[in-house]
Amino acid sequence: MARIEDVSSPARMAEPGEDISRDELSLATRNHGLPLEALRYDLTPPGLHYVLTHYDIPYVAEDADWELRIGGHVNRPIRLSMDNLRSYPQVTTRVTIECAGNGRALLTPRPVSQPWLVEAVGTADWTGVPLRALLAEADVRDGAVDAVFTGADHGVERGVEQDYQRALPLDTALGDTPEVLVAYAMNGAPLPPQHGRPLRLVVPGWYGMAHVKWLRDITVLDRPFTGFQQDVAYRIRQDPDDEGTPVSRIAPRALMVPPGFPDFMTRARVVRPGTTELEGRAWSGRAPVTAVEVSTDGARTWNEAVLDEPDEHRWSWRRWRFDWNAVPGEHELCARATDAEGRTQPLDQPWNRGGFANNLVQRIPVLCTEPS
Repeated sequence: MARIEDVSSPARMAEPGEDISRDELSLATRNHGLPLEALRYDLTPPGLHYVLTHYDIPYVAEDADWELRIGGHVNRPIRLSMDNLRSYPQVTTRVTIECAGNGRALLTPRPVSQPWLVEAVGTADWTGVPLRALLAEADVRDGAVDAVFTGADHGVERGVEQDYQRALPLDTALGDTPEVLVAYAMNGAPLPPQHGRPLRLVVPGWYGMAHVKWLRDITVLDRPFTGFQQDVAYRIRQDPDDEGTPVSRIAPRALMVPPGFPDFMTRARVVRPGTTELEGRAWSGRAPVTAVEVSTDGARTWNEAVLDEPDEHRWSWRRWRFDWNAVPGEHELCARATDAEGRTQPLDQPWNRGGFANNLVQRIPVLCTEPS
């Protein structure tokens, strides 16, 4: 007898020495990361911003046909067209979004899934309606606990057929620090299909799994939401039977623009002797980044980088710079961020079965050539 679970892969760890599989390669061709040289952009162009799509990208022929429903534990269920949503006072917020699985492929043992290295990130100006304004119009009842967000993408995962759904605690959904957006524009233009056209959620400071794309339904519950993506998939567990802790806010991370120029196949970096400006971006979803340190000797010694002055974009990455006097030989460059609550990036892998929130320090091998 045919069963839907027979076509769905279980969660597992790669065996020792097991290479990236054809299934993982298929995921990697559908989803893509930020080319690290694009860290130079304050705003990531939409085509360079990282993309992760759980199922298929829904086809939306006309935005005018789209409708957002808000119901559940509310006094006034409402249905909103895109024109209705655009009639609300709009807000634009610059937000860095990082995939919860960023860095997964660097872990040992390696969780078998989308094989991210460190490139699953991007920053954009998102424009839309504050979620709290929509929930206020729906008039949330006393006793509400969670707001559940349903996307139009549908598929099967570990034997469970489902729409993609995530929830936020009501105090987060109604809060103004950060202010959650129901967004319809990215960098001043309508959302591209891969980024959720025509409507998505933007939750500043949270990993990407919370930013539900192709948003079509918001349901307020008077009990905790226990859907698959909430209670099964995005949990930090050491063992399969652990209840685990939920993935939520982004851990601090600094990334460096790979200096010099690359080999085509291996991406190995080559620089010339002399002063080389190292640069990159740093961010944290829990507290502002207050320091970035750079090492040019494989994390044995550290030097403080220069951080750009903070601006009004609290939920966006910050640029950093460091002048390195490169001498001929082989070097390993590293960068690490620290936030205002004292969290810093680890040198040892923060391992868990899902490969989530792995903010291990980035390492870039570099060859500095002899003078011509």
